[in-house]
Amino acid sequence: MSSSASPEANKATDHLLATVTQSLGAISVNDDAADDMIEMVDTAAALSNMMDGLDGLPTQPPSLYFDLEGESLSRHGSISILQLYVLPSKRTYLVDIVTLQHTAFSTRGKTGRTLKEVLECDGTPKVFFDVRNDSDALYSHFDISLAGVQDLQLMELATRTFSKRCVNGLSKCIERDVRLPAQELAAWKAVKDAGVKLFAPEYGGSYSVFAKRPLSDAIRLYCAQDVRILPRLWSHYRNRMSPAWALRVRQASKERVALSQTVNYNGKGRHMALAPPGWY
Repeated sequence: MSSSASPEANKATDHLLATVTQSLGAISVNDDAADDMIEMVDTAAALSNMMDGLDGLPTQPPSLYFDLEGESLSRHGSISILQLYVLPSKRTYLVDIVTLQHTAFSTRGKTGRTLKEVLECDGTPKVFFDVRNDSDALYSHFDISLAGVQDLQLMELATRTFSKRCVNGLSKCIERDVRLPAQELAAWKAVKDAGVKLFAPEYGGSYSVFAKRPLSDAIRLYCAQDVRILPRLWSHYRNRMSPAWALRVRQASKERVALSQTVNYNGKGRHMALAPPGWY
């Protein structure tokens, strides 16, 4: 928000931040205190250290869970933050794309690997929720062709016993399938609502908050909390998915990445809610 905001708007923002702070203690989506470890990666040195922690990780279940935030996240917008949750170490990294730009994807760790190479490695499984616009932005702005993607939105669709015509959003999946205890669910909703009211234009916010530095506590936690829940969703859906449907999910995930790289790709509109052809 701009510095010219009214006193009433500033008071509302302060109240939201207080709500988020009070909610911190209630969030433990993986029942481990280590989940509070959120690191802002905004230097080449910090990025190199992060890359060192990505070597030799198990692939089953996947170790790496990703999300992106930005202004109009697509080829027509920008990437502000790349979120990465590393399951074995229970660490959440917020990679500052605004500050690092191409350095975020070209900096090497001790073993020589870059984040670009990890993202493009088919043998390293990477979990996204609806990879399409994330892939569009990464490909358009940083020439990254994602591979090894497991799309949780498709995994949810594959496990349904009712209509598969339309996909669900992340919030609906979390509320329905993660089954957080009441206190944790209330805390998750408080953090979600606080973030939305800071960036959503319909609430007087702006997506530019993702690009402002230093990152506010409310946006920092908003960026971190959903990516930390993704392993729970992955486990829930994978345990309910047949081998045949798992194969279809892998293929459809690849097709989503390929589609996002086409000249005529449009990441907005009602068509984004439809299941892959032949799934319903």
